[in-house]
Amino acid sequence: MEGISDLNPSEARGLFRTNEWVKPTAGMSRGYTQANLVVLPKEMAFDFLLFCQRNPKPCPVLDVTDIGSPVPQVAAPDSDLRVDLPKYNVYEKGVLTKEMTDITSLWHEDLVGFLLGCSFTFESALLKKNIPVRQIEEGCNVPMYKTNLKCIKAGPFDGNMVVSMRPIPASNVADAVKITSRFPAVHGAPVHIGHPEQIGINDITQPDFGDPVTVKEGEIPVFWACGVTPQNIAMNMKPDLMITHSPGHMFITDWTDEEFEVL
Repeated sequence: MEGISDLNPSEARGLFRTNEWVKPTAGMSRGYTQANLVVLPKEMAFDFLLFCQRNPKPCPVLDVTDIGSPVPQVAAPDSDLRVDLPKYNVYEKGVLTKEMTDITSLWHEDLVGFLLGCSFTFESALLKKNIPVRQIEEGCNVPMYKTNLKCIKAGPFDGNMVVSMRPIPASNVADAVKITSRFPAVHGAPVHIGHPEQIGINDITQPDFGDPVTVKEGEIPVFWACGVTPQNIAMNMKPDLMITHSPGHMFITDWTDEEFEVL
């Protein structure tokens, strides 16, 4: 589909709602902030909010719905989190049991939705400085990896960070760090540069989520904290129910990226 980068958020969400776009959202509605989704029963909501507060790099909170409401009143008040993402993952007792394009049938009055910052947000700023974003070039999902980087525990929420990776030319790494550090609400600066084995990644060609991308000669793998971390946590703590975005299939908010840039 042509012109996906020029769609406004409402138009993009309309494609998701009608299942006309069931693919990763990298490069869509360029200039508008994308977000990760986590949906939990209300009895787990405080502990999860505390987990996010203690781990702001992988889990920066952008918006939280009222109990039972699927509407993110701050991020996009005319949207519906049950249908306005391309694809969802459903975890039951820590097991990924379903991938769905509509979670209306699972929604009930005790659920709370969390929108977390997404690193897709700072990609426009990288592109403006002619720093390549490989998964956009190759038309695939960003590669994401489980790591040995420990998160700070909160209640039952305990586990390790997930990171996303972008290959950056060595001459651009310093600029990439500087640019992304201006977006602390959407993961900010990298958590690791080069040497993936140091953070528990044994084979960079085999991501745990998303797709592998080409790392060209002279490029360095750079790793950012990732909002898929809660899905890794869910596999460890095994809640009765956690609904999330499918990795790379994000919610597109009404906010512009510039609103999250700290100059």
